[in-house]
Amino acid sequence: MIMAMKFLSKLMVGMTQIMPKSAPHVSQQIIRLSLTHGMSPVSPLGFVHLGSYLAQLGDIRGGYNYVKLACSLLDKLESRECASEVICISTQVVSYVEPLQATLEHYDKGCAAAMASGDIFQASFNMFLGHTSHFFAGMKLQTTREKGEEVIKFMNARNVLIFNIPVQHMQNMVLHLIGLDEEPKDVSAGEENISENMKTSYYFQKLYISFIFRMFDDTKAYAEKFLAWNVSNTWVNLWVSYSFYTFYIGLVSFWVARNSRDEEQWYERGNKSKLALRKWAETSQWTFENKWFLLEAEEAFCNGSFDDAKLYYEKAVTSAKTHKFVHEEALACELAAYFYLEIG
Repeated sequence: MIMAMKFLSKLMVGMTQIMPKSAPHVSQQIIRLSLTHGMSPVSPLGFVHLGSYLAQLGDIRGGYNYVKLACSLLDKLESRECASEVICISTQVVSYVEPLQATLEHYDKGCAAAMASGDIFQASFNMFLGHTSHFFAGMKLQTTREKGEEVIKFMNARNVLIFNIPVQHMQNMVLHLIGLDEEPKDVSAGEENISENMKTSYYFQKLYISFIFRMFDDTKAYAEKFLAWNVSNTWVNLWVSYSFYTFYIGLVSFWVARNSRDEEQWYERGNKSKLALRKWAETSQWTFENKWFLLEAEEAFCNGSFDDAKLYYEKAVTSAKTHKFVHEEALACELAAYFYLEIG
């Protein structure tokens, strides 16, 4: 029975990428076998993926309970072989409930567990997601840059290309914010040389840089490309990066809505992002409240509700400061400044 579960666990990894709608059935089979024949070292995988699927469907609290169960089973069942994957997947869901900054150490544990079992793929995956969360958590840019360099060096030495290029895209964002002109080699290669499965991260880093430096035409163009590509690439699991994609697409959408002819379409996109952040703020006020407030402010700006906008900009700044998102505190101050400049 253990061999059957191991087979299902390997099958599930591939199906989450090529047949995501069928992956939950494999997870359910692992859980059914575990409940019928007893827990095995593979059982945590079934519970952690089920939790991730539930969270992706909108039941974040329910998903959180399942991934915490999966983590608690790791030590009890001595699940060394799958520990890194369980830690990696569970941390994604945990990030929607617990403070984002508190989850960063989990990726180090996941990487250590992967190296202990000789799993370079999972070690790289934990490092890649850890670097991404490090950036979005607002850690010092120089520290994030050094961490990115370590991750790229690790992957280059082991020829892990699937995560190496997205890390370079993230590193490119860091370098621009620091004020350096250099670009990682796979970023400077150009859009035509980017493989299909790397376009989400490629378009997002271009969108992000254009938005932060207020290049309107580039921001709109890359947002359209990102949205066109991202719609056709839906993962069954819930990822931390998805929430930040949603946040910045919301900010971009309200900005474009105020300055383009296709106002209604962009306004609807911004409102969709705002509603998503408001829902996530219900499970993690710490991580998502300030983002929701900022989107509320930008929407009020679009609507001409200037008193509401003033209130929400202030709330966004205060919440970001309280919850240690210093980069988003600065962003809220900057967007509020553009608001006050425009209304006089």
